[in-house]
Amino acid sequence: MRLSRAMAPPGDPRRLCRLVQEGRLRALQEELAVAGGCRGPAGDTLLHCAARHGRQDILAYLVEAWSMDIEAANRDYKRPLHEAASMGHRDCVRYLLGRGAVVDSLKKADWTPLMMACTRKNLDVIQDLVEHGANPLLKNKDGWNSFHIASREGHPVILRYLLTVCPDAWKTESNIRRTPLHTAAMHGCFEAVRVLLERCHYEPDCRDNCGVTPFMDAIQCGHVSIAKLLLEQHEASSSAADSMGAQALHRAAVTGQDEAIRFLVCGLGIDVDVRAKSSQLTALHYAAKEGQTNTVQTLLSLGADINATDERNRSGPSACPPGKFLVPVTVAS
Repeated sequence: MRLSRAMAPPGDPRRLCRLVQEGRLRALQEELAVAGGCRGPAGDTLLHCAARHGRQDILAYLVEAWSMDIEAANRDYKRPLHEAASMGHRDCVRYLLGRGAVVDSLKKADWTPLMMACTRKNLDVIQDLVEHGANPLLKNKDGWNSFHIASREGHPVILRYLLTVCPDAWKTESNIRRTPLHTAAMHGCFEAVRVLLERCHYEPDCRDNCGVTPFMDAIQCGHVSIAKLLLEQHEASSSAADSMGAQALHRAAVTGQDEAIRFLVCGLGIDVDVRAKSSQLTALHYAAKEGQTNTVQTLLSLGADINATDERNRSGPSACPPGKFLVPVTVAS
């Protein structure tokens, strides 16, 4: 049976964490006088809880009256600064930094507080961390730096700020060679892509380990406006092929992006029956294999040849047996 808050005895970790969460400093003071400190779920201290919920007054009380360790780590190696930064609580971030918190401490997977802050659109917190020495160039275990993470969120003001304080922040690739431009294009961050094209110097059709370009990312995720921007301002190729020989049209068929397919075929003149080099399959084959019924109909309406054969002389959608995945769709950001 679960223990309710009303039934929990004084000093119970769940009760204390609830008091912190609710901001009930007076009640917390009374209970701590009896119970002392505690750790909650996942090894959190009351400092973690206070930082997570933006209770700066309780944070200060716990540090100054109880001498709780601001560098205490939970089971994921998060410090209170990680919690405050990730939730955008500027007053808590500034208090912890003022008390000497390590600005580039690492949690599990090598995430710094600045990386956590970049998952939120809170420029003030990011500025505070950078002004206290946070390094935007540090990378986590996946090879992402803070600029890469900010590109996923797509806030142009934050991207401009990071480029101002660290002009080389854009010169980064993840462990699988994905750039911030790939990430912003995949996640549909139009204004972020615009900033990256204006301020950075990515090669047209830069490729990740699968040979995927930012244009392919935009198309396969249905972000046609970004695809147009890449064509107009970055000289992207609409017919570039990935490492499996598949073009943007094939990848759009896999993910069922009918609008993007119409744009490629009707707007750019891409041959609806163009074949992937390695498999000799058309977009129609890929759409049928993935069960994209609407996309099959779209391709047929655009003139796709249902009798087109592959290198093994199999015709139409029958050339794609169920369960055989032929186009590697990048899901990493």
